[in-house]
Amino acid sequence: MKTSKEKRYETDLYVPVRGYFREKGYEVYGEVHHCDIAMMKEDELVIVELKLTLNVDLLVQATNRQRLTDFVYIAIPKPKYKRNSKKWHDVLHLIKQLELGLLHVSFTKKGATVETILNPGPFDRKKSQQRYKKRRTKLLEEIKGRNGDYNVGGSSKTKLITAYMETCIYIACLLQEFGPLTPKALRGWGTGDKTLSILSKNYYGWFEKISRGIYSISDKGKQELGIYPDQVSYYQNKIIEFQEEAEKS
Repeated sequence: MKTSKEKRYETDLYVPVRGYFREKGYEVYGEVHHCDIAMMKEDELVIVELKLTLNVDLLVQATNRQRLTDFVYIAIPKPKYKRNSKKWHDVLHLIKQLELGLLHVSFTKKGATVETILNPGPFDRKKSQQRYKKRRTKLLEEIKGRNGDYNVGGSSKTKLITAYMETCIYIACLLQEFGPLTPKALRGWGTGDKTLSILSKNYYGWFEKISRGIYSISDKGKQELGIYPDQVSYYQNKIIEFQEEAEKS
């Protein structure tokens, strides 16, 4: 028996997987019509595809086998990453979505063991989305809070224009235009319910509390507004439109 550090081949997975299913009462056969393993138990057909790594080719191969049966497993050596890692949970979610089963084969000096991680079965997309309802709500709130498409999709390690930052820019524009204001006065200009939190947390260092309940724009805020000319122009126009509407009424 090879140790865990020796080079392995897909064929090394066959014997332990075959033995695992034989113990469950299946008649197991290797290499049947391009299937790595095909087995029967009464009228139930089960197919297993063997690979040393979980990759796109394996998933394509396995989903092709679903044309023949609902019971398709993929078998791979037990991966090194931890089961409580994000990567592990993402991998499981993908396999569940594809309605595949997953087997892990572990190799030790004592021999090889097989563990069923997932059984093939229907994926409930609505139930999955319900679990992430809060995340969906936050996503929709972020979209609604943005007033333009200022970020390049696919960017990483760059400063992004978020709805939070846009609100900060708007507040800074108002304070620069009208001088010190209260959170209530700012909300009257449509800065939203998070205005007080934004001012008190002062994440970007753009604001100063000059007295109780009164805030102004800081020197840093005045300077850094110049980094965002498009957003500043948008909110300056919004202020003008707001004033014009107020005059009409």
